[in-house]
Amino acid sequence: MIGAGDIGCGWAALCAAAGWPVTLFDASSRGMERAAIDVPRRARALVALGHATEGMVERGLLELHQGRSLLQTVQDADWVIEAIHEELGAKQKLFHAIEEVAGPETLVTSSSSGIPPTELFSRCRRQDRCLVAHPLNPPQLIPLVELVPGARTAVASVTRAQEYLRALGRMPIVLKKPVPGYVVGRIAAAVWRECIDLVLTDVIAVDDLDRAVSLGPALGWAAAGPHLTYHLAAGDGGVTAFLQQLLASFEGWWGQLATWQRLEPEQQRALTQGVERAYKGKV
Repeated sequence: MIGAGDIGCGWAALCAAAGWPVTLFDASSRGMERAAIDVPRRARALVALGHATEGMVERGLLELHQGRSLLQTVQDADWVIEAIHEELGAKQKLFHAIEEVAGPETLVTSSSSGIPPTELFSRCRRQDRCLVAHPLNPPQLIPLVELVPGARTAVASVTRAQEYLRALGRMPIVLKKPVPGYVVGRIAAAVWRECIDLVLTDVIAVDDLDRAVSLGPALGWAAAGPHLTYHLAAGDGGVTAFLQQLLASFEGWWGQLATWQRLEPEQQRALTQGVERAYKGKV
Protein backbone atom coordinates (compact mmCIF):
# COMPACT_ATOMS: atom_id res chain seq x y z
CA MET A 1 0.00 0.00 0.00
CA ILE A 2 1.60 3.26 -1.12
CA GLY A 3 0.04 6.32 0.48
CA ALA A 4 -1.23 6.68 4.04
CA GLY A 5 -4.03 9.16 3.53
CA ASP A 6 -7.72 8.39 3.97
CA ILE A 7 -7.89 6.15 0.89
CA GLY A 8 -4.68 4.28 1.68
CA CYS A 9 -5.66 3.74 5.30
CA GLY A 10 -9.09 2.54 4.17
CA TRP A 11 -7.58 0.04 1.73
CA ALA A 12 -5.10 -1.16 4.38
CA ALA A 13 -7.86 -1.62 6.96
CA LEU A 14 -10.00 -3.55 4.49
CA CYS A 15 -7.18 -5.92 3.58
CA ALA A 16 -6.04 -6.37 7.19
CA ALA A 17 -9.63 -7.10 8.27
CA ALA A 18 -9.64 -9.95 5.75
CA GLY A 19 -6.51 -11.38 7.36
CA TRP A 20 -4.24 -10.35 4.49
CA PRO A 21 -0.65 -9.28 5.19
CA VAL A 22 -0.23 -5.58 4.41
CA THR A 23 2.85 -3.37 4.16
CA LEU A 24 2.08 0.35 4.15
CA PHE A 25 4.47 3.05 3.00
CA ASP A 26 4.27 6.83 2.84
CA ALA A 27 7.07 9.34 2.30
CA SER A 28 5.62 11.43 5.14
CA SER A 29 6.62 10.30 8.63
CA ARG A 30 3.60 12.16 10.00
CA GLY A 31 1.36 10.18 7.65
CA MET A 32 2.87 6.93 8.84
CA GLU A 33 2.35 7.91 12.48
CA ARG A 34 -1.29 8.67 11.76
CA ALA A 35 -1.76 5.41 9.87
CA ALA A 36 -0.39 3.39 12.79
CA ILE A 37 -3.44 4.52 14.77
CA ASP A 38 -6.00 4.94 12.01
CA VAL A 39 -5.68 1.60 10.22
CA PRO A 40 -6.26 -0.58 13.33
CA ARG A 41 -9.12 1.70 14.38
CA ARG A 42 -10.83 1.34 11.02
CA ALA A 43 -10.26 -2.42 10.87
CA ARG A 44 -11.64 -3.01 14.37
CA ALA A 45 -14.65 -0.82 13.59
CA LEU A 46 -15.61 -3.35 10.91
CA VAL A 47 -16.10 -5.94 13.65
CA ALA A 48 -18.64 -3.70 15.43
CA LEU A 49 -20.45 -3.24 12.12
CA GLY A 50 -20.61 -6.99 11.51
CA HIS A 51 -18.39 -6.77 8.42
CA ALA A 52 -15.47 -8.77 9.87
CA THR A 53 -14.69 -11.16 12.70
CA GLU A 54 -12.52 -10.14 15.62
CA GLY A 55 -10.19 -13.10 15.18
CA MET A 56 -9.59 -12.37 11.50
CA VAL A 57 -9.01 -8.66 12.14
CA GLU A 58 -6.53 -9.27 14.93
CA ARG A 59 -4.71 -11.83 12.81
CA GLY A 60 -4.51 -9.35 9.96
CA LEU A 61 -3.26 -6.56 12.22
CA LEU A 62 -0.39 -8.80 13.34
CA GLU A 63 0.60 -8.87 9.65
CA LEU A 64 0.31 -5.08 9.22
CA HIS A 65 3.76 -3.58 8.74
CA GLN A 66 5.21 -0.20 7.94
CA GLY A 67 7.56 -0.18 4.96
CA ARG A 68 10.95 1.43 5.47
CA SER A 69 11.32 2.20 1.76
CA LEU A 70 9.52 1.76 -1.52
CA LEU A 71 11.80 -1.15 -2.37
CA GLN A 72 11.16 -2.96 0.91
CA THR A 73 7.43 -2.33 0.59
CA VAL A 74 6.77 -3.63 -2.92
CA GLN A 75 9.55 -6.07 -3.83
CA ASP A 76 7.66 -9.16 -2.61
CA ALA A 77 4.11 -7.88 -3.06
CA ASP A 78 1.46 -9.73 -5.07
CA TRP A 79 -0.58 -6.52 -5.41
CA VAL A 80 0.61 -2.92 -5.15
CA ILE A 81 -2.08 -0.29 -4.54
CA GLU A 82 -1.21 3.36 -5.15
CA ALA A 83 -3.18 5.83 -3.04
CA ILE A 84 -1.19 9.08 -3.03
CA HIS A 85 -2.59 12.55 -3.72
CA GLU A 86 -4.37 13.16 -7.03
CA GLU A 87 -1.51 14.77 -8.97
CA LEU A 88 -0.58 13.26 -12.32
CA GLY A 89 3.13 14.00 -12.26
CA ALA A 90 3.60 12.53 -8.80
CA LYS A 91 1.68 9.40 -9.73
CA GLN A 92 3.63 8.92 -12.97
CA LYS A 93 6.92 9.25 -11.10
CA LEU A 94 5.76 6.76 -8.47
CA PHE A 95 4.61 4.14 -10.98
CA HIS A 96 7.93 4.41 -12.80
CA ALA A 97 9.72 3.81 -9.48
CA ILE A 98 7.41 0.90 -8.60
CA GLU A 99 8.13 -0.78 -11.92
CA GLU A 100 11.85 -0.70 -11.17
CA VAL A 101 11.51 -2.69 -7.92
CA ALA A 102 8.28 -4.73 -8.12
CA GLY A 103 8.33 -8.41 -9.04
CA PRO A 104 7.44 -9.44 -12.61
CA GLU A 105 4.06 -10.90 -11.63
CA THR A 106 2.96 -8.06 -9.36
CA LEU A 107 -0.44 -6.48 -10.09
CA VAL A 108 -0.29 -2.68 -9.95
CA THR A 109 -3.41 -0.55 -9.44
CA SER A 110 -4.08 3.13 -8.95
CA SER A 111 -6.76 4.58 -6.69
CA SER A 112 -7.09 7.67 -8.91
CA SER A 113 -10.58 9.13 -8.99
CA GLY A 114 -10.53 10.30 -12.59
CA ILE A 115 -7.18 10.37 -14.40
CA PRO A 116 -7.12 8.18 -17.55
CA PRO A 117 -4.94 5.07 -17.11
CA THR A 118 -3.02 5.76 -20.31
CA GLU A 119 -1.73 8.95 -18.68
CA LEU A 120 -1.18 7.41 -15.25
CA PHE A 121 0.99 4.57 -16.53
CA SER A 122 2.63 6.35 -19.46
CA ARG A 123 6.12 5.89 -18.02
CA CYS A 124 5.68 2.15 -17.41
CA ARG A 125 6.98 -0.48 -19.81
CA ARG A 126 4.74 -3.19 -18.33
CA GLN A 127 1.36 -1.53 -18.76
CA ASP A 128 -0.21 -4.97 -19.21
CA ARG A 129 -0.32 -5.40 -15.42
CA CYS A 130 -1.52 -1.88 -14.62
CA LEU A 131 -5.07 -0.55 -14.23
CA VAL A 132 -7.15 1.78 -12.10
CA ALA A 133 -9.07 0.37 -9.13
CA HIS A 134 -10.97 3.41 -7.91
CA PRO A 135 -12.69 2.96 -4.53
CA LEU A 136 -15.26 5.24 -2.99
CA ASN A 137 -14.43 6.84 0.34
CA PRO A 138 -14.20 5.22 2.84
CA PRO A 139 -12.93 2.13 0.97
CA GLN A 140 -13.45 -0.23 3.88
CA LEU A 141 -17.19 0.58 4.01
CA ILE A 142 -18.40 1.27 0.46
CA PRO A 143 -18.31 -1.90 -1.66
CA LEU A 144 -18.20 -0.42 -5.16
CA VAL A 145 -14.83 -0.24 -6.94
CA GLU A 146 -14.43 1.04 -10.51
CA LEU A 147 -11.93 -0.91 -12.59
CA VAL A 148 -10.56 1.10 -15.49
CA PRO A 149 -8.17 -0.80 -17.79
CA GLY A 150 -5.88 1.03 -20.15
CA ALA A 151 -5.40 0.23 -23.82
CA ARG A 152 -2.52 -2.12 -22.98
CA THR A 153 -3.94 -3.71 -19.83
CA ALA A 154 -4.09 -7.50 -20.12
CA VAL A 155 -7.45 -9.22 -19.66
CA ALA A 156 -5.75 -11.48 -17.12
CA SER A 157 -4.86 -8.43 -15.00
CA VAL A 158 -8.47 -7.23 -14.99
CA THR A 159 -9.65 -10.71 -14.00
CA ARG A 160 -7.07 -10.89 -11.23
CA ALA A 161 -8.12 -7.49 -9.86
CA GLN A 162 -11.76 -8.62 -9.88
CA GLU A 163 -10.86 -11.77 -7.97
CA TYR A 164 -8.89 -9.86 -5.33
CA LEU A 165 -11.69 -7.35 -4.86
CA ARG A 166 -14.41 -9.98 -4.61
CA ALA A 167 -12.34 -11.81 -2.02
CA LEU A 168 -12.42 -8.57 -0.02
CA GLY A 169 -16.19 -8.35 -0.33
CA ARG A 170 -16.09 -5.54 -2.90
CA MET A 171 -18.30 -5.16 -5.96
CA PRO A 172 -16.06 -4.33 -8.94
CA ILE A 173 -17.48 -2.82 -12.11
CA VAL A 174 -15.39 -2.67 -15.29
CA LEU A 175 -15.44 0.31 -17.66
CA LYS A 176 -15.35 -0.64 -21.34
CA LYS A 177 -13.24 2.42 -22.06
CA PRO A 178 -11.72 5.17 -19.91
CA VAL A 179 -13.39 8.57 -19.68
CA PRO A 180 -12.29 11.51 -17.49
CA GLY A 181 -13.88 11.17 -14.06
CA TYR A 182 -14.75 7.54 -14.81
CA VAL A 183 -18.44 6.67 -14.27
CA VAL A 184 -19.10 7.45 -10.62
CA GLY A 185 -17.38 10.82 -10.80
CA ARG A 186 -19.26 11.89 -13.91
CA ILE A 187 -22.63 10.92 -12.45
CA ALA A 188 -21.83 12.75 -9.22
CA ALA A 189 -20.63 15.82 -11.12
CA ALA A 190 -23.76 15.95 -13.30
CA VAL A 191 -26.17 15.55 -10.39
CA TRP A 192 -24.29 17.99 -8.16
CA ARG A 193 -24.19 20.68 -10.86
CA GLU A 194 -27.97 20.56 -11.16
CA CYS A 195 -28.31 20.56 -7.35
CA ILE A 196 -26.05 23.61 -7.10
CA ASP A 197 -27.96 25.38 -9.86
CA LEU A 198 -31.31 24.78 -8.17
CA VAL A 199 -29.93 26.32 -4.95
CA LEU A 200 -28.22 29.29 -6.62
CA THR A 201 -31.28 30.14 -8.72
CA ASP A 202 -33.32 30.18 -5.50
CA VAL A 203 -35.57 27.27 -6.45
CA ILE A 204 -34.94 25.49 -3.16
CA ALA A 205 -32.91 25.75 0.05
CA VAL A 206 -29.80 23.63 0.59
CA ASP A 207 -31.27 21.37 3.28
CA ASP A 208 -34.49 20.74 1.34
CA LEU A 209 -32.44 19.98 -1.78
CA ASP A 210 -30.43 17.41 0.16
CA ARG A 211 -33.67 15.84 1.40
CA ALA A 212 -35.05 15.80 -2.14
CA VAL A 213 -32.06 13.72 -3.25
CA SER A 214 -31.49 11.49 -0.21
CA LEU A 215 -35.18 10.70 0.40
CA GLY A 216 -36.19 10.74 -3.26
CA PRO A 217 -34.34 9.17 -6.19
CA ALA A 218 -31.37 8.11 -4.05
CA LEU A 219 -33.53 5.55 -2.23
CA GLY A 220 -34.59 3.80 -5.42
CA TRP A 221 -31.22 4.18 -7.08
CA ALA A 222 -29.46 2.71 -4.05
CA ALA A 223 -31.50 -0.45 -4.47
CA ALA A 224 -31.65 -0.74 -8.24
CA GLY A 225 -29.89 2.09 -10.10
CA PRO A 226 -31.70 4.43 -12.52
CA HIS A 227 -32.23 2.03 -15.43
CA LEU A 228 -33.65 -0.85 -13.40
CA THR A 229 -35.72 1.59 -11.33
CA TYR A 230 -37.45 2.95 -14.45
CA HIS A 231 -37.67 -0.52 -16.00
CA LEU A 232 -39.57 -1.76 -12.94
CA ALA A 233 -41.64 1.42 -12.59
CA ALA A 234 -43.55 0.73 -15.82
CA GLY A 235 -44.68 -2.72 -14.72
CA ASP A 236 -45.04 -5.42 -17.37
CA GLY A 237 -44.25 -2.96 -20.14
CA GLY A 238 -40.76 -2.37 -18.77
CA VAL A 239 -38.48 0.36 -20.01
CA THR A 240 -40.18 0.36 -23.44
CA ALA A 241 -43.45 1.47 -21.85
CA PHE A 242 -41.61 3.95 -19.62
CA LEU A 243 -40.02 5.61 -22.65
CA GLN A 244 -43.33 5.73 -24.49
CA GLN A 245 -45.07 7.38 -21.55
CA LEU A 246 -42.43 9.69 -20.08
CA LEU A 247 -39.59 10.25 -22.56
CA ALA A 248 -41.15 13.45 -23.87
CA SER A 249 -41.27 14.86 -20.33
CA PHE A 250 -37.65 13.97 -19.68
CA GLU A 251 -36.57 15.49 -22.98
CA GLY A 252 -38.27 18.72 -22.02
CA TRP A 253 -36.45 18.77 -18.68
CA TRP A 254 -33.08 17.85 -20.25
CA GLY A 255 -33.30 20.93 -22.43
CA GLN A 256 -33.58 23.13 -19.33
CA LEU A 257 -30.86 21.59 -17.16
CA ALA A 258 -27.78 23.55 -16.14
CA THR A 259 -24.92 23.45 -18.64
CA TRP A 260 -22.33 25.79 -17.08
CA GLN A 261 -18.81 24.42 -16.67
CA ARG A 262 -17.34 26.77 -14.08
CA LEU A 263 -18.49 27.86 -10.62
CA GLU A 264 -17.49 31.50 -10.34
CA PRO A 265 -16.04 32.86 -7.06
CA GLU A 266 -19.22 34.72 -6.14
CA GLN A 267 -21.23 31.55 -6.78
CA GLN A 268 -18.83 29.58 -4.61
CA ARG A 269 -19.36 32.09 -1.80
CA ALA A 270 -23.13 31.92 -2.17
CA LEU A 271 -23.08 28.13 -2.10
CA THR A 272 -20.79 28.04 0.93
CA GLN A 273 -23.00 30.48 2.79
CA GLY A 274 -26.07 28.42 1.96
CA VAL A 275 -24.53 25.20 3.20
CA GLU A 276 -23.19 26.78 6.38
CA ARG A 277 -26.53 28.45 7.06
CA ALA A 278 -28.41 25.17 6.56
CA TYR A 279 -26.18 23.03 8.75
CA LYS A 280 -24.63 25.37 11.31
CA GLY A 281 -24.81 23.71 14.72
CA LYS A 282 -26.37 20.54 13.25
CA VAL A 283 -23.32 18.58 12.15
